[in-house]
Amino acid sequence: MADNYIDSSVLDRAICFAVEAHRNTVRRGKGFPYIVHPMEALSIVATLTANQELLAAAVLHDTVEDSPVSVEDIRREFGERVAGLVKAESDVQGSWHERKKAAIEKLAAASLDVKIVAMGDKLSNMRAIARDYERQGDELWKIFCTSEKKDHEWHYRGLAESLSPLAGTEAYREFTDLIDKVFGS
Repeated sequence: MADNYIDSSVLDRAICFAVEAHRNTVRRGKGFPYIVHPMEALSIVATLTANQELLAAAVLHDTVEDSPVSVEDIRREFGERVAGLVKAESDVQGSWHERKKAAIEKLAAASLDVKIVAMGDKLSNMRAIARDYERQGDELWKIFCTSEKKDHEWHYRGLAESLSPLAGTEAYREFTDLIDKVFGS
């Protein structure tokens, strides 16, 4: 019995918190409940670590950006480490290009823990892009703030470079394979 036990209380609370934060919201351009994306990010991060705080941050990663939740709310509910990881995954203000450039640079300098949480988010996003690109082709880019495919390629290749310390993982290999599938090798 002891081999099958893990204290998942932090993760359990984080899942419930994320479900409530994203309640009644839809993933842009997808038509399904928003919570599907954070749950997929959680699933990806779980292939990289069993650390409950990293798993909690993965499922909470969009709550500050895409719901009324603040970093302070996350800190109060889940502590400093989880709040810091969620904050690291949140975009700064500015134009699309400025935000993405800042995110790439911030991720490049980030700790391995931040990179692990980001991998869940970025791989989930890249999976969705690859699926949609296969069906829609270049029409896909019209749902984004920038409709230039080359801009998205620059962004995702920059993220791949920033996440390269995870290069030995299956998640990273899938991420870079999907980038090559969508944008060419």
